[in-house]
Amino acid sequence: MSSTSDPIVIIGGNGKTGARVNARLQALGYSTRPVSRSTTPAFDWDNPETWRAVLKGTRAAYVTYQPDLAVPRAESAIKAFVQMAIENGLEQVVLLSGRGEEGAQRAEEILKASSISWNIVRASWFFQNFSESFMLEGILAGELVLPAGATVEPFIDADDIADVVVASLTEPGHRDKVYEVTGPRALTFAQCAEEISATLGRPVKYTSIPVDQFMDALKEEGVPEDMQWLLHELFTVVFDGRNSEVMPGVQEALGRPARDFKTYVQNTVESGVWSPVMQKACG
Repeated sequence: MSSTSDPIVIIGGNGKTGARVNARLQALGYSTRPVSRSTTPAFDWDNPETWRAVLKGTRAAYVTYQPDLAVPRAESAIKAFVQMAIENGLEQVVLLSGRGEEGAQRAEEILKASSISWNIVRASWFFQNFSESFMLEGILAGELVLPAGATVEPFIDADDIADVVVASLTEPGHRDKVYEVTGPRALTFAQCAEEISATLGRPVKYTSIPVDQFMDALKEEGVPEDMQWLLHELFTVVFDGRNSEVMPGVQEALGRPARDFKTYVQNTVESGVWSPVMQKACG
């Protein structure tokens, strides 16, 4: 049995949720080991030889798979990782999963069938994709162009995901549970753009385009093939309405409602992230 002083490893420690989980755990006094391909020791999903040094001496892990559990190679990687976690004496693995993805479901079943204690945090699309990811450029340019029409998505705040993960790792009574987490409202991308525009005080237009046109643009921009495949999968398979339902995972795990998109938008506008002037200065 490991001791409570043994660190919690965070796979993807620089990611949207990993960095937030790390900060929260450290603020609570927990020892952490946030890792990625750029850390020492390094962790690379494509190089299993890097995994053992990262897991040695740890007691639990928060796992995010890059680029996404939907990609075909994720299943074998998660199977090998879980086995290595067991061999290294980890007591618990918390896995960030996706809604409505067959690859994610296979990864979940691997973890649930293992001898290790587990949690699955099955999340909808992040609010932060509008401010910390591939949609930021469109917001700054005043036009968000995506291959999505009237399908609604109950976007979620990455801060809520981090809070659920931390509760799962640190509080009794959470183990061996699935938390399906979404925001409190389902919105179209056009409605998101409207809310951002209204609070930001300048127009942010939403334009829906055919997926083939979107993929051609990604190729021209030199987006890696893995990410091209993933975005095609998300917009043609996952984003078909199957995940439109609002789910109570945040309330179940934390005893409070999930944060609303309007709150996120207000906070992001105040941060200056969507200010072209600030982006130019930071660049």
